[in-house]
Amino acid sequence: MSSPQPTDGPVPRPDTLELAADLRAAIGDLVRALRPGDTLPQNQAGVLGLLVRDERACTVSELAALQRVRHQSMARTVALLIEAGLVTQQPHATDGRKLLITATDAGRAALHDQRARREAWIADAIETRLTPAEQQTLRDSVTLLRRLR
Repeated sequence: MSSPQPTDGPVPRPDTLELAADLRAAIGDLVRALRPGDTLPQNQAGVLGLLVRDERACTVSELAALQRVRHQSMARTVALLIEAGLVTQQPHATDGRKLLITATDAGRAALHDQRARREAWIADAIETRLTPAEQQTLRDSVTLLRRLR
């Protein structure tokens, strides 16, 4: 997913900027509502997500760059993940100075469990708080949201 970048084009209309602010706030509120039940801290879940989604191994430096944090912060996060048995590190095949970080089966399971819990929470909220017509509007909106990337 690409990160937000300032545009050199025309400035959006005020009503579009207001919609953007409302959307950002609503998504932020939803994400914050999901966090209390999380077993993985956000930074650890983010690292596991990168490793699992792309099924790849990364160095601490690569993970730091991808997560846009300092190397030292990522090294701490990786150390906690190793201690918890959620990732492993092994020597790089061509550069002995580097270590590659990969998700373990336990790390994949922890990430899957957290995602499944969040999805169940959202599904319950959809079914209990939205009418069938609103649920359809939400389904249609997912397609639109994906087009914003």
